[in-house]
Amino acid sequence: MAVTAKKIQHKESRFEHLLQEQVRNEFTASQQYIAVAVWFDNEDLPRLAAHFYRQALEERNHAMMIVQYLMDNNVKPVIPAIEQVRNDFTETRELVALALEQEREVTREIETLAKTAREEGDYLGEQFMQWFLKEQVEEVASMSTLLNVVDRSKGNLFDVENYLARETVGDEGVDAPAPRTAGGSL
Repeated sequence: MAVTAKKIQHKESRFEHLLQEQVRNEFTASQQYIAVAVWFDNEDLPRLAAHFYRQALEERNHAMMIVQYLMDNNVKPVIPAIEQVRNDFTETRELVALALEQEREVTREIETLAKTAREEGDYLGEQFMQWFLKEQVEEVASMSTLLNVVDRSKGNLFDVENYLARETVGDEGVDAPAPRTAGGSL
């Protein structure tokens, strides 16, 4: 009589479950940034539009980094539908304030992920989250700066456009220790 080995079923941890949710959060953030970029593009503000199109790609890449991490750890990623994004805006400050709040929310989500990995003793997961924690410091800081510039411009959006043309805001180039991105970074 042949003895067959039982296949051990992988039980998804809370950390892995939160990572799956974060994929949705990152894709939703990406789509929200596209909506913001399109609004600026439609208002003939090319630098603001370009800035938010880049932000959209960055958020998409973050989602795909998580997807790659899940695959690398033998957890089947689920690519989710996204939440509804906002498309109705009236003025520039409103859009940048929304972006800043979105980055603060993502920071809270990343902090929860890092905390959960630590609580579960998932040292690889905790190490993976370190890059995202560092990234969120830069994201919140750059969006805070952009909101300050918008406020100081007192409605002169050409000043904001000139600032973005002159300064590197949130685009530090390729980050060598960044996690791998499924399908490659865009």
